Amino acid sequence: MSNEWHKTACILCSINCGIEVQLDGRRFARIRGDKANPRSEGYTCEKALRLDSYQNGRDRLTTPLRRRADGGFEAIDWDTAIREIAERLVRVRDTHGGETIFYYGGGGQGNHLGGAYSSATRRALGSIYTSNALAQEKTGEFWVDGQLFGRPRCHTTGDFEHAEVAMFVGKNPWQSHGFPRARAILRAIASDPNRALIVVDPRRTETAEMADHYLQVRPGTDVFLLSALLAVLIEEDLLDHRFLAEHTTNGDRLFELLRAVPVADACARCGVGEELVRTVARRIAGAASVSIFEDLGIQQAPHSTLNSYLEKLIYVLTGNFARRGGMNIHTKMAGLGGGKEAGRTTPVGGHRIITGLIPCNVIPDEILTNHPKRFRAMIVESTNPVHSLADSQRMRAALEALELVVVIDVAMTETARQAHYVLPAASQYEKWETTFFTLEFPNNVFHLRAPLLDPLPGTLAEPEIHRRLVRAIGALTDDDVAPLHAAAAQGRAAYAPVFLQTMATRPDLAALAPVILYETLGPTLGKGNEAAALLWGAAHTCAITYPESVRRAGFTGEGPELGEALFEAIFTRRSGVTFTVDEYEETWQRMATPDQRVNLDVPELLDELAGLRDAPSVTTPDFPFVLSAGERRSSTANTIMRDPAFRKRDSIGLRMSRADAERLGVGVGALVRVVTKRGSAETVVELSDTLQAGHLSLPNGLGLSYPDPVGDVAVHGVPPNELTASEDRDWLAGTPWHKHVPARVEPIAEDPPAAA
Repeated sequence: MSNEWHKTACILCSINCGIEVQLDGRRFARIRGDKANPRSEGYTCEKALRLDSYQNGRDRLTTPLRRRADGGFEAIDWDTAIREIAERLVRVRDTHGGETIFYYGGGGQGNHLGGAYSSATRRALGSIYTSNALAQEKTGEFWVDGQLFGRPRCHTTGDFEHAEVAMFVGKNPWQSHGFPRARAILRAIASDPNRALIVVDPRRTETAEMADHYLQVRPGTDVFLLSALLAVLIEEDLLDHRFLAEHTTNGDRLFELLRAVPVADACARCGVGEELVRTVARRIAGAASVSIFEDLGIQQAPHSTLNSYLEKLIYVLTGNFARRGGMNIHTKMAGLGGGKEAGRTTPVGGHRIITGLIPCNVIPDEILTNHPKRFRAMIVESTNPVHSLADSQRMRAALEALELVVVIDVAMTETARQAHYVLPAASQYEKWETTFFTLEFPNNVFHLRAPLLDPLPGTLAEPEIHRRLVRAIGALTDDDVAPLHAAAAQGRAAYAPVFLQTMATRPDLAALAPVILYETLGPTLGKGNEAAALLWGAAHTCAITYPESVRRAGFTGEGPELGEALFEAIFTRRSGVTFTVDEYEETWQRMATPDQRVNLDVPELLDELAGLRDAPSVTTPDFPFVLSAGERRSSTANTIMRDPAFRKRDSIGLRMSRADAERLGVGVGALVRVVTKRGSAETVVELSDTLQAGHLSLPNGLGLSYPDPVGDVAVHGVPPNELTASEDRDWLAGTPWHKHVPARVEPIAEDPPAAA
């Protein structure tokens, strides 16, 4: 075993804490936090210590696969795979149009660099529709950002390190993090008598246990709690009137509706005492600073987009915007969505497209139809929609109906089993990699990770896969890039003007910019480093967009020199780099409304707010429970961790309250059947004092197939989306109700003992 520590990052949540790894051959022998990482500063949770389960999984793919006529797969070489896939994609494009080729994915919580190269393949084919996991989580929130602050890119983030009051709505940062050094900051807030921690959650989570004020709402009723909090702010005159006068506009209808909210009734409906709601409203209004984090608990439940609007109104109406310890608009290294929606809708169903992303729940509807504009082919990259999206049964049917499905992944996933071709990717530790989760304020960090290992034989990194596809499609020739090769040989200073001139005069080549950078600038970075070339363009764009913020981070230079300095740091600093440092007033400069004021009037959501009194319950006598289909537990992460050995303490069962267990006549370990309108699953009971009566939870990340040491494949745990329905979604953003699935529980009688 080598004594050398190699710097990289964890890939199990969006924070990507810096870690150091000691290798024993290709195995991760020891893992620790990287103290030099400017984001995590040595912090890491226990899950990062088990990353060898990902790197050395038994289901790694090592050769391209092609589906046979009998439904099985056969190994083929890379040249054959690329040629046949390109031919079939071109055939779909030429027959039905490039817009019928749908792209899903681009990475998970640790790998975005390969997905950034996919844009070249898509544009070479004329493919214009895309989606990823953000469209089942965050697009409603992004849409609200656009209404309030001018554009969806005006995304706000909390300054929790400096906040007097930290509020978490449908969020358990003890397990799911969401901001750097989450557990350390939670402890600091909880131990300071001058600060306060507020948690809104139907389940008494680890974070709720630490809270000064815990509001245990009934599942799916957060909208009533949030509206009650806002109504109290109005009723007791707890607003920041000066802030509202100077920085907001169009609030008349909003204030009228909030004054009409029956606080006592709303509190009764959400199950939280009115006095506690009033106490929390006063604490928020009286604080010098408040940061709020909303997450999947309300974003994957009824009224999810309205929830996002009401949550943001809490900090806006109390003036906790563009200030230290409050909510601010952060910089970014690159976008996470699929582009501008500009009023676009899906080709078949006419569903709203937000940040360029089609709602995940409607993807099958855009395929399982005879509509002439339906999707005919699908490229799936580094993601597993058959398992992770709502209604797995319908998603499988959709993939089976397509003329071509191509999956790019490291393992034989549930989605790969539905593909016509499977292309094996190098792991996230065998190639240059990064994420674009640059969501911090005032200091924002970017981390480009160098490979720790050579790619597993037979695999390729996604940038090389996309380069080969673009070439095979015929979109790029040697003559196209010859001048850029010549310029790159003279250095980056000589390359820059030639590259910019080429992009300006050849829009056909501009569409292929990632692959062109890879082919021409990439080799000058050293053999094996070509994929980092994309970040050269991103660094220059960042320096042009946020020059003063980049300079405050310690970079110098005018014009292109500033971008070059930033890129050099990104490329060479193995622990990551603070790429921008902001002043709090900077938030106002990032507003995109015409008058740089917060627009309070969102007619679609105000109409929904006005009709809340008549909102029905989604549970019925047939399905009296609310199931949270995917709870983040200490023993679960994301679905790239396919090896069940990752879970040192196995927690795979159905959690329920003791009261519900007694009523059903079941105990710990009892076998039960969970039934929803879409399907059923058998599992064992776990009793939990953290849940209210009527509330159930299954863990996320389970139900994955995985081979044992002799190669027999088994499914471990319940796949949650065998129980969810694609039609259960937010009316505006289309986000699913994973956290609010009506269900029932049926005890399964044990077989009687055999007769003597």
